[in-house]
Amino acid sequence: MNFQTGAPKIPPRILCIGMPVRDLTFRVSGIPARGSKARATHFEEICGGNGLNAAIGIVRLGGRASLCGPMGDSRETSSRFIFDKLAQEGVETTHIVHVPDLATPITTVMIDSGGERTNVTFRDPGLWTVKLPPTELLLEDCAAILTESRCAPFCTEFCAEAIRRGIPVIVDVDRVMSLEDGLLSASSHLIFSSGPLQETAGVTDDGAALRKIARLSASFLAATRGPRGTIWLNEKGELEETCAFPVHAVDTLGAGDIFHGAFTLAITEQQELRQALRFASAAAALKCTRFGGAYAAPQRAEVEGFLEGHQEARLP
Repeated sequence: MNFQTGAPKIPPRILCIGMPVRDLTFRVSGIPARGSKARATHFEEICGGNGLNAAIGIVRLGGRASLCGPMGDSRETSSRFIFDKLAQEGVETTHIVHVPDLATPITTVMIDSGGERTNVTFRDPGLWTVKLPPTELLLEDCAAILTESRCAPFCTEFCAEAIRRGIPVIVDVDRVMSLEDGLLSASSHLIFSSGPLQETAGVTDDGAALRKIARLSASFLAATRGPRGTIWLNEKGELEETCAFPVHAVDTLGAGDIFHGAFTLAITEQQELRQALRFASAAAALKCTRFGGAYAAPQRAEVEGFLEGHQEARLP
């Protein structure tokens, strides 16, 4: 007797656009003073970058992610290291673009006893001139795009085309943007960090800053504020807040990227906005409770169990 009910459902593909980075992470009791020396209590070599971290988070949560963006020469050690790590995580890498004779970005990350990190990153300027693969290839079977504001020089035109085709484009804004930046209109969702939001708008209040940006962009607008949760504008232009989950943070590296990846996945699953933000907050909170950057990203069952246990955190 044949009990087969059909092929398993394949999750929709999320295209993450970013610049992969090789991370050298050190745990230290405190960030060393200028000119001093410090002893690390732990060292780990991982790969990172906003888009890469988000892609790992998406796959851990049961989604399907492909990564697109520039890397250095395919012969260098960093490139091979990153490809091996992504293969282990199940992230698709066919759309990554190698730029001959350039170096893949590399970061030294120091994580202090409170979980905060201090980064020093080298990105070869030549990587910003990358040309992405053909649009039709990138958008085939694509349910959503997640990118970061620093990638605007090489992805804005592509994101605008995706918007014209009705494909959601979520932008992680973790640095100041120009009020004339094309991604303000070539997006469906703009999620700022609080500091860059205020710098972009020239306003020292998150709510007022969101309202100012709303006059320039039709995108959904939100700002993440760490332990203070997320503030956002609903469809009526009213400010709402979604609380953060209190956890003992030991490593915040990659937490924002996991938030954005989880939120994008939730959008493809057509979760209501408040639910999507809570889902993303829970995934980021769980990541902060353990070391390892994106490699500490939670599985789907962990997030759902965490949310079940924190029903009291739901706002009315």
